[in-house]
Amino acid sequence: MGSVTAPKQDRSRATRQRLLEAAVSCLAEHGWAGSTVSVVAERAGVSRGAAQHHFPTREDLFTAAVEYVAEERSTALRALPVQDRTAVVGALVDLYTGPLFRAALQLWVAASNEDQLRPRVTELETRVGRETHRIAVALLRADESATGVRETVQGLLDMARGLGLANVLTDDTARRARVVAQWARLLDDALGVPV
Repeated sequence: MGSVTAPKQDRSRATRQRLLEAAVSCLAEHGWAGSTVSVVAERAGVSRGAAQHHFPTREDLFTAAVEYVAEERSTALRALPVQDRTAVVGALVDLYTGPLFRAALQLWVAASNEDQLRPRVTELETRVGRETHRIAVALLRADESATGVRETVQGLLDMARGLGLANVLTDDTARRARVVAQWARLLDDALGVPV
């Protein structure tokens, strides 16, 4: 009996993962209005019924999708080897220039207009923001007990989000590289050169 259940659970997990990845891609490419459960199910190669089995509502699907990919990115960030600050700042900025950020941005815009979605997205963004801040502090080897360090790290993340917004409309790679290098120098001044 156990051997029958395990493959079924594995298939269910695989289906859920395909749905989550397809939902992020759809949000990033088509926005909230163009991302329906049917569109995501088709992209994931599953039936609409299977999608609704895993995620009863559209809001369930898309908030879970953004959360899933945010957790994947957090895991990848935590696994980064200790590097110089320019590499760390670059990795943090990269969080805000890919499909996950585009998907999250679409979700934020939708939440600003949809009362049932707003509290879920606000809670998700708060959790993801706290985790990203914790990871940034660790990667930067920053001592948050020192005056202004918390605000400096938060400023870095706010700047990274701004660079991500600038990149939504045009490829901002060249300017972004210069800004990343300057922020790394500023962080060395503000936080002290790590040992």
